[in-house]
Amino acid sequence: MNIPLDKDLAEPVELKVDGKKRVFDIDDPKLPGWIEDNALTADGYPYDDRMDRKKYEKQLEDLQLELVKLQAWQKKSGHRIMALFEGRDAAGKGGTISRIRAYMNPRTARNVALPKPTEAEMGQWYFQRYVAHFPTSGEFVTFDRSWYNRGVVEPVMGFCTPEQHERFLQEVPNFEQALVNDGISLFKFWLNIGQVTQLERFHDRRHSRLKYWKFSPIDIEGMFKWDDYTHYRDIMLERTHTEHAPWTVVKANDKRRARIAVIRHILLSVDYDGRDKDAIGKEDGKIVGKGLDFLK
Repeated sequence: MNIPLDKDLAEPVELKVDGKKRVFDIDDPKLPGWIEDNALTADGYPYDDRMDRKKYEKQLEDLQLELVKLQAWQKKSGHRIMALFEGRDAAGKGGTISRIRAYMNPRTARNVALPKPTEAEMGQWYFQRYVAHFPTSGEFVTFDRSWYNRGVVEPVMGFCTPEQHERFLQEVPNFEQALVNDGISLFKFWLNIGQVTQLERFHDRRHSRLKYWKFSPIDIEGMFKWDDYTHYRDIMLERTHTEHAPWTVVKANDKRRARIAVIRHILLSVDYDGRDKDAIGKEDGKIVGKGLDFLK
């Protein structure tokens, strides 16, 4: 099935991938060998094989049972949880969120995925449109991208000025301190993938009859701006990783391990009634860590 793109990529393009010039034809249904061979291990990923499916499904079910218990405790206690998911395009944010919410009561477990700001919102205080979606008593709210758009995407794509970007970096620690002071459990996840991994997922989207709509003009531009994304990612993680609102970095070339790592981290961080630590398991230090230092 030939799925048209909003931007013409009929001709192969030359990309700089891991320091080498590579020709990539995303319209060719056949995945290039240099992508297929390196998609999992790209960017120093610590495992050579993907997590076994049966092992993954069993661990995921155990963790989802714990999430249901967590939500029941939230309803009783009124505790509020907010989890932000950031990462490059195709990092697996949406899939991770969907596994978290799969068996949670949707009345008190919401996902927020905001479109580009309206003209009115562009004239507001930057954080204003996000505040409207914050959790009330007993709610679990996930953000598929958040105010951290201004940390990476906006400066890379020229959607904000350097002054706006700097002001954001200065203001966000105090903004998040206020949230934590008010009793909200705030999680900030950066899902990190390698460049070859991203290209593999873009190719998959391009040729999928179910997922082609996910491949956008922003994705196309992002293929050519890998180094710019890295530059602003590093600045954001360094400037906004705080003791009260740390960044949890998850190496996400293997979606299964990444999903397990995220859910496990949340469950180990909240002391809810009936928590079964044996069922949750221990964190994998090869996959999950804190801040920019984990990527060095």
